[in-house]
Amino acid sequence: MREMPTLRPRGLALLAVLVLLTAPLQAQRRQYLLELGAAGAATSFASVTDLDAGLGGALRLGFWLPMNLGVELEGLTSSPKTAAGSTISVRTGTASLLYNLRIGESSSLFLKGGLGSTQYPTCSSTSVPGSGPCGSASSTVFGGGFRAAVSSIVMIRGEVDLQRINDTTSFSNLVGSLGLVVMLASRPLIDTDQDGVFDRQDKCPGTPVGAIVNKKGCPSDTDGDGVPDGLDRCPDTPSGATVDSAGCPSDTDKDGIVDGVDQCTDTAAGAQVDATGCPTDSDADGVSDGLDRCPDTPAGATVDALGCPGDADNDKVPDGLDQCPNTPAGATVSTIGCPMAAGAAARGIGPWTVPGTAFAPMSSTIGASALPVLDSVVAILRAYPGTKLEIIGHADEASTQAADMQLSVERADAVRNYLLRSGVLPDQLQASGAGAIGAGPADPTGASTQNRRTDIRIVGS
Repeated sequence: MREMPTLRPRGLALLAVLVLLTAPLQAQRRQYLLELGAAGAATSFASVTDLDAGLGGALRLGFWLPMNLGVELEGLTSSPKTAAGSTISVRTGTASLLYNLRIGESSSLFLKGGLGSTQYPTCSSTSVPGSGPCGSASSTVFGGGFRAAVSSIVMIRGEVDLQRINDTTSFSNLVGSLGLVVMLASRPLIDTDQDGVFDRQDKCPGTPVGAIVNKKGCPSDTDGDGVPDGLDRCPDTPSGATVDSAGCPSDTDKDGIVDGVDQCTDTAAGAQVDATGCPTDSDADGVSDGLDRCPDTPAGATVDALGCPGDADNDKVPDGLDQCPNTPAGATVSTIGCPMAAGAAARGIGPWTVPGTAFAPMSSTIGASALPVLDSVVAILRAYPGTKLEIIGHADEASTQAADMQLSVERADAVRNYLLRSGVLPDQLQASGAGAIGAGPADPTGASTQNRRTDIRIVGS
């Protein structure tokens, strides 16, 4: 039966030292090429060998390769005592492949595996009981350990190896070692922008100091504002916002919508805005919500700078909606602000004159200058539905008497038709022509504008 090695008290103490020293010391980060080391070693031999634990030393020469790999040549000696009490010399030479895992700045852990040869004393022709093994045998080595940097090129190295001796009895020895190594032909790993990624791997070599970078050395920018994470003091900036060098958005008009997103950058202080930063105006009176002290103003009313409608005649109908803006005090008015007394005639309303300039010479087409007068008439007729009007047209006195009469009738009818289209009832209107009434002020053509006027008067209410 194969027997596994057992650790003697000295081996246990050595293992404890190795564990305590695995905390990495700090040193300059470097790229290593050659490793030259020496160590004290203790070997715990398998019980089948009849050898006590022996002390000795080790010499190593290693070559560091890319991808954290390395190859190493090692020579190990040990001087155990045999069961008979004599001391012998055991020498082992191995060639191993190492996988190095850096920790801290320059310290590292490693695993190793290799092949070697172990040389015991020369075998005598007569076997002596208790003298231990003799001759040479091939061996397989598996182990691991650490390097703890104490300077840029000097490290403490400790490891534990299991030697599998491949002879007819196939036994295993356990070796622990602790010593120093010197890293030859090493050079510092350069990190110009101090982002933690060395220049030879850094795809973004100009990263600002303090920025958070990925494995390639390029800064991340979570909110896409152009300021790298780690330097961005406002990491949740809305997309499209304008930011300062610290990554924080500005808000010029202080409306709560950041510049770059704000489509109305000069909003008045205190105004309520929508998601685009533009003021809202619920009652459409031209004064923004938040500044409007009368937010329910009726559509069409005339308001002041505070958004409140005026009422010049104090009839409770806002200016702009009041079609009779000079209502006497105390009068009862309709919804359009006109008095609701016995009738328009009783209130002294009218008559009206459509100016002669509203008609072109020899024409019955109503011009724009007539509309204010006609719209006022419409408002009165709506306020006093029982009111009846007479429309009297006049001509230019520029043709025969019959032609003048016909033109005056056409002009009266044109006014009547406008009032009908505005909602006045037909039975409220009668129209007639008066022909030409004599000369009056002339327009540039020489025709009398006075003669082209149309008179409107109340004939019943």
